[in-house]
Amino acid sequence: MEFADYIIKDYDGNIFISMNNTDENVLNNCSQLTHCLAVVKIGNDYLLGWNKWRNRYEIFGGCIENGETARECIVRECFEELGIENGEYSYLGAMKFLMMPDYFSDNERVEYGGLFGITLNNMTVEDIYNRINDRDEIIKLALYSNIKNKEPIAPIDEKLLEYY
Repeated sequence: MEFADYIIKDYDGNIFISMNNTDENVLNNCSQLTHCLAVVKIGNDYLLGWNKWRNRYEIFGGCIENGETARECIVRECFEELGIENGEYSYLGAMKFLMMPDYFSDNERVEYGGLFGITLNNMTVEDIYNRINDRDEIIKLALYSNIKNKEPIAPIDEKLLEYY
């Protein structure tokens, strides 16, 4: 399956097909909703995390657990990956992807994800890093301006920064 028009393709062949203004409640009822991601800002810069499994910087998020809404998923993921307990999350829209076979499935598949934004005022990268309880996946943090064109960044995630 290939799409003639799409936003960006990553190194693994995954394709970011579209970003839609789908209502958050409608998205929650989508059977292909699998995950949520968060674009995190500190001031006017973006925070990224080094994923030790994929060896690159990424934005934050993960898979929706059984019974979770998109918002509940991103709140849980940001707590796990960043130690954020209370934050104001802005729903930015629904992402549509063509995903290649990977750890989660042996098949090519279309998936939807919710994209959220959160701004952390009066915090530094060090403040956030010290709050992380589970460093199983994200092992270091950096501001986008410090790593752009210097470190590997997931292409789709870098593109998603533009939506917040």
